[in-house]
Amino acid sequence: MPTGTEKKSLGIMAIAGLAPYQEKPGEEYMGPAQLEHFKKILGAWRSQLRQEVDKTMNHMQDEAANFPDPVDRAAQEEEFSLELRARDRERKLIKKIEKTLQLIEDDDFGFCKECGIEIGIRRLEARPTADLCIDCKTLAEIKEKQLAG
Repeated sequence: MPTGTEKKSLGIMAIAGLAPYQEKPGEEYMGPAQLEHFKKILGAWRSQLRQEVDKTMNHMQDEAANFPDPVDRAAQEEEFSLELRARDRERKLIKKIEKTLQLIEDDDFGFCKECGIEIGIRRLEARPTADLCIDCKTLAEIKEKQLAG
């Protein structure tokens, strides 16, 4: 089974090999240096996720066996099912990363899609695919709980 634990335990910034961005006095929000910083983070994250997909494919091809014992076969199928579910989530995340990279190219990255204010560098470093400011995200979560409850 692919381990990958050494990188999964690391944050996105560590995977990218970057330190937190240090803003310079008077620097424009989402200027070229900041955009380049987030491109590197997103690119490294996407690359790491794609490596995980490759590991899973290789693992499933190498480990696939037709066990005569139904319990062994069921255990293997359950393991594969869990791996595929995780990879499906990562596939969706890769699409979201690519959408975010497109926002960078379109000069629309770093601003809340609801109210238009700055999302903030620290929030984006924690979750580079964030498209809502913390206030709008909080409101969206409250509405979601009310509709589900």
